[in-house]
Amino acid sequence: MKFRFLISILFLCILVNAQNNFEIKNGSKIVIPFKLINNLIFIPININGAELTFMLDTGVTENTIFSLEDKEIMLSQLEKTKFSGLGGNRSIEGYKSNLNIGRIGKNFVNDSLMVYIIQDEEFNISSHIGIPVNGFMGYHFFKDYPVIIDYASKKITVYKDRALFEKKIKKFDDFTISVEKSKPYIYADVEMTSNKKASKLLIDIGNSDAIWLFPTLIKDFVYNRPNIEDFLGRGFNGDIFGKRSRIHGFYLGDFKFEKPLTAMPDEFSIQHLNLAQDRKGSVGGEIMRRFTVAFDYPNGKLYLKKNKNYNDPFHFNMSGLDFKQDGLQWEKDYLTFKTLNEKSTSGDIQTYNSNVQYKFVLKPLFSIAGVRRDSPAYKAGLRKDDSLISINGKKTSEMTLNKIMEIMKTEEGKTINMTVNRKGLELKFSFELEDPIPYQD
Repeated sequence: MKFRFLISILFLCILVNAQNNFEIKNGSKIVIPFKLINNLIFIPININGAELTFMLDTGVTENTIFSLEDKEIMLSQLEKTKFSGLGGNRSIEGYKSNLNIGRIGKNFVNDSLMVYIIQDEEFNISSHIGIPVNGFMGYHFFKDYPVIIDYASKKITVYKDRALFEKKIKKFDDFTISVEKSKPYIYADVEMTSNKKASKLLIDIGNSDAIWLFPTLIKDFVYNRPNIEDFLGRGFNGDIFGKRSRIHGFYLGDFKFEKPLTAMPDEFSIQHLNLAQDRKGSVGGEIMRRFTVAFDYPNGKLYLKKNKNYNDPFHFNMSGLDFKQDGLQWEKDYLTFKTLNEKSTSGDIQTYNSNVQYKFVLKPLFSIAGVRRDSPAYKAGLRKDDSLISINGKKTSEMTLNKIMEIMKTEEGKTINMTVNRKGLELKFSFELEDPIPYQD
């Protein structure tokens, strides 16, 4: 999905010491509702009067705008800069803007917000999320106050009153973290087959997977079998490829996860990363969503408490399909209602006329963004750019992108019937979900 970047440059000739801090203006805490899609957190933010949606991401340092859709925003003091990170290509150009006003709710305010702007139209995750997403927010959200993320209730609480926060986390397990290069790191035990190895991992809530490991940075690393070559995601510098497999176990203190899915990006995809010393990978949203999570950056602490999702199995997209939303289209929505026709003199018989009317409503369009070779969907004949019409008899225009992905993770052996449009032809396909990477001792 392409976007128009509408920026009016507002030059401010004011010399200030910009702290780039969010402050709680009133009260002892603030509560922020969020949307949870594919283990990722999306929060509302107002920047200079423009209502935007940002992904909350502990794996990024700066506040970043990469899409405005059809919105217009006034940004101050623009200067050119470059970005680098995950992905195989070279760094991309963008802008930095200082002295903006950011508001999350009424009382969480940054009067000197610095944002980075990416103008690369290809770097836009909205079509792969299913809602308009305008940017990322990372370190500056967490750095000054303790924050509790309740994945079950989909609410974030930021505490100004430290005593209130400490009372809330009394029954949590606590962990020491280090905040390096504005990102949080923790030591966890990774058990590939039988031996645990303490590993330094980035706590990355902006990564929807459970665990990432960097094979080139781990001595004598051997891939578990079976494993598959797969598209892992997209970074600042392009697409990220590597392998997926399962490991025997993953341990955070006394918390243990059996046979979690693990992604392993190739050397080409991590070559531009500015890695913290001794980092071996990341722990992502698929692990963190199983807890109520408390970050305390100022004191180097992480607190975890199990939630209702803790024992969920680690399901994989067993279809081999990657999907994206291609915008919206107007569709007829039929309404049927009855009107009284007449009533008999005895008063006990009534007849009605049935009337059918319709209205036009906007419904989402979805298509296949990619197909993993030799996957069940590939063998059935589905291909990239096929437009979705229905899945198991239900129109995809009545679904969300998140719902479609959930269907592909349901259970091994489940039959999926799909109807698609391919260059004007309506085609039907059927296949069974199959886990390509079951753990083998």
